[in-house]
Amino acid sequence: MDRELLERVAEALRRRGYEATVAENSASARAEALAEAESFSTIGWGGSESLKECGVRAALESCGKAVLDHRTDAEIFFLSANAMTEDGLIVNIDGTGNRVAASIYGPKRVVYVVGRNKIVSGGVMEAIKRAKNFASPPNCRRLNRATPCAEKGLCADCDSPDRICKVTVIFERPPTHTPTKVILVDESLGY
Repeated sequence: MDRELLERVAEALRRRGYEATVAENSASARAEALAEAESFSTIGWGGSESLKECGVRAALESCGKAVLDHRTDAEIFFLSANAMTEDGLIVNIDGTGNRVAASIYGPKRVVYVVGRNKIVSGGVMEAIKRAKNFASPPNCRRLNRATPCAEKGLCADCDSPDRICKVTVIFERPPTHTPTKVILVDESLGY
């Protein structure tokens, strides 16, 4: 994937009402995320491996920010996407819905940090497929969930009580009253 594609996706996001930028690498994304958080004291954290890989959480904590896991009462909420279409639709799948809830309502601002590996060209169904087959299996393994996807690496549309694919949210535009920024990173990040 090239920078030109990331710029096209950023433009599609802007047409949908998001603020969108392209970061050259994790260090640039981290600096931009820190600048976003500067005027806020409570930071919501969506359990993102992408943000961990960028070093965002550690940097926020080293600045003395209160980083709260999966909380709707934070002033600003950071997360990533499970998948994103080239035309700017954002797809996230959760087990309990707390991460997607905080990205929809509560915080004064929401910031996504999304690696280039999460962009798909085939529309929303391809994005859901990516989320279920590329994001959910490693997340289930990381969370020690007893699911077929954790074992086999692909979604089996299971009935396991440990299933994490329970709530699917497709963002067509930012929610009303929730300014939302997407930082696209020219690196592969997270699942």
